[in-house]
Amino acid sequence: QVQLVESGGGLVQAGGSLRLSCAASGRAFSSYAMAWFRQAPGKEREFVATISRSDSSTYYAASVKGRFTISRDNAKNMAYLQMNSLKPEDTAVYFCAADRSFQSSVILSTTQVDYWGQGTQVTVSS
Repeated sequence: QVQLVESGGGLVQAGGSLRLSCAASGRAFSSYAMAWFRQAPGKEREFVATISRSDSSTYYAASVKGRFTISRDNAKNMAYLQMNSLKPEDTAVYFCAADRSFQSSVILSTTQVDYWGQGTQVTVSS
């Protein structure tokens, strides 16, 4: 069992930056693939970025590639999402997610997620 707690959300102007953090409780954080998803009002939760257990592989949604960077620190049980050049369409609740299975090295779908955080609001004003 692992608990995920996000932080770092807030209100920022278009073109600005935010860094989201995800703190994981429990042991064996390094055995979980991690990801960030987001959900805007009235829309489905969508994939943003993912990172493998060993930090060797990362993948991004096309809409954020080149602007967002996912990372993790297994020694600190932390995952991060650095968001640069933010746009109003990035406005959403951002969720941290973990996958404990070894069926895939990364998380690309909500169906793979075993644990969710409570979410943190990111609002980008134009």
